[in-house]
Amino acid sequence: MSLTRSEQDIITSIWAKVSSQADAIGTETLERLFASHPQTKTYFPHFDLRPGSAQLRVHGSKVVAAVGDAVRSLDNIAGALARLSELHAYVLRVDPVNFKLLSHCLLVTVAARFPADFTAEAHEAWDKFLSIVSSVLTAKYR
Repeated sequence: MSLTRSEQDIITSIWAKVSSQADAIGTETLERLFASHPQTKTYFPHFDLRPGSAQLRVHGSKVVAAVGDAVRSLDNIAGALARLSELHAYVLRVDPVNFKLLSHCLLVTVAARFPADFTAEAHEAWDKFLSIVSSVLTAKYR
């Protein structure tokens, strides 16, 4: 699956807004993930998982930075996320379904923060993009 030029334009356009609020969006995405899917907390036993905690903010920033790497490499998302995929598969041993859960939480967060920009067409493009990101991150599991 690949992104059309139109989908890439939509993603980069919305990303310009997301990146200006990266820390807050990353934190909110993780808060949504842990509230909606509490089983994902098991990967963070050493974190303070209370909403707005410093550790959530730091990790949320890392999550959004990784998505930013993918946005900047829309023609080679697999290359941009290869190290991250290996880390999560071989070292952290994260259940691959969690990438889809996280992607959905990010999608909801972006839609909630930018409702005027998040048209049906934008939703489709971002859903496709995040599906590609999830697929790339789970490639090492196959």
